[in-house]
Amino acid sequence: MRKVRLGRTDLWVTKTSFGALPIQRIPESESTKILRRAYEAGINFFDTAQFYTDSEAKIGAALSDVRDKIVIATKSATDSAEFVQKNLENSLRMMKTDYIDIYQLHNPATLPNDDVWEVLIRAKEQGKIRYIGMTNHRIKIAWEAIESGLFDTLQFPFCLLSGEPEREIVSECEKRDIGFIAMKAMSGGLINNASAAVAFLNQYPTVVPIYGIQKMEELEEFLLLEEHPPVLDDTMKAEIERQKEGLSGDFCRGCGYCMPCPVGIEINQAARMSLMLGRAPYQGFVTKEWREKMDLIQNCIECGQCKAKCPYGLDTPNLLKRELERYDKLYAQLHTEEE
Repeated sequence: MRKVRLGRTDLWVTKTSFGALPIQRIPESESTKILRRAYEAGINFFDTAQFYTDSEAKIGAALSDVRDKIVIATKSATDSAEFVQKNLENSLRMMKTDYIDIYQLHNPATLPNDDVWEVLIRAKEQGKIRYIGMTNHRIKIAWEAIESGLFDTLQFPFCLLSGEPEREIVSECEKRDIGFIAMKAMSGGLINNASAAVAFLNQYPTVVPIYGIQKMEELEEFLLLEEHPPVLDDTMKAEIERQKEGLSGDFCRGCGYCMPCPVGIEINQAARMSLMLGRAPYQGFVTKEWREKMDLIQNCIECGQCKAKCPYGLDTPNLLKRELERYDKLYAQLHTEEE
């Protein structure tokens, strides 16, 4: 497998790497099979987070016996120095390891204060972490992280939907020898052509995409694309442009930072439902279960929590209302067509 050096670190990681957020949604018996298959196929970089419920524990269960042959990145929120220290110890325990290769601050609204930074440096001196990174969804904070010179890696959304501002971040990281990890390579499922996603990202030799994988067939598809890289010819460029249609401007990326909702709305899916119906196999979204989930939008209490937490600045409550109206129409139309 092709490998990339992550910036100024001594970590050589596979160009096709494993995003472990989705494995929190499947039983450990399935996640173990998928993770072992990824490892045995040559993937050596696995990205997770303390926030992803049992994802770390599943990595520990599946891969602790090959710990010295893989690179692990995980993340912690930065509520306080004590919180970071507690999360670090939990991560080490869950993944059955003595060290974490890249310890990332998880989408902070500001750069870390001195107390948090002291915890990270002390952990590095103790050998509990090797390198320090940051993940973010905000361009402003990403630039602050780059210019601070503090971080060995930056994880940021980057895919075929990205524009010039994101490409400038990638270019600056390359200039400064900061490892760039691309999250949302499939834009949370809105990109429905893996070949196009991979062809776009292969243009950037220093970028390491982490593909979120939940099913064995998804893994096998990315392994095949690694073995037979898609060619960025005119046909593929046209497909990339087709993938962009309808995904410009304000739309929900499905990152989930708006969650949980006090009235139980599954915001990170409901707020982009019309896009999912148009771009993904729609059958799974026109069920009685999803009809009931979308109807919860009518219970919105306008608390503003989701809007305040959205890293993309979306007016989430109004977006949800629009999505419910669209869903009502599409639901009725699709059920009429099926009858």
